[in-house]
Amino acid sequence: MDEDKIVEKVCLLALFKKRPNETLKDIQAMLVDTGMFDMKECKRVFRELKAEKYLSETNELTLKGIMEAKDAEEMFKQR
Repeated sequence: MDEDKIVEKVCLLALFKKRPNETLKDIQAMLVDTGMFDMKECKRVFRELKAEKYLSETNELTLKGIMEAKDAEEMFKQR
């Protein structure tokens, strides 16, 4: 699996695990704080997720996004 796909899966999983009071900006800031990428790259990834219909226009996970996030959760548990 290439690095871009792993980054997408991490982002989807972060959104899937977010608390009700957390916003998209909170999740992005948390991901940037990990050192995985900078904010510019983070926003690009989220735009791609929206374009690929993993995120709705209101920045919530779609059914497709939820399914992919659950797959990511299982993938990371096995490692």
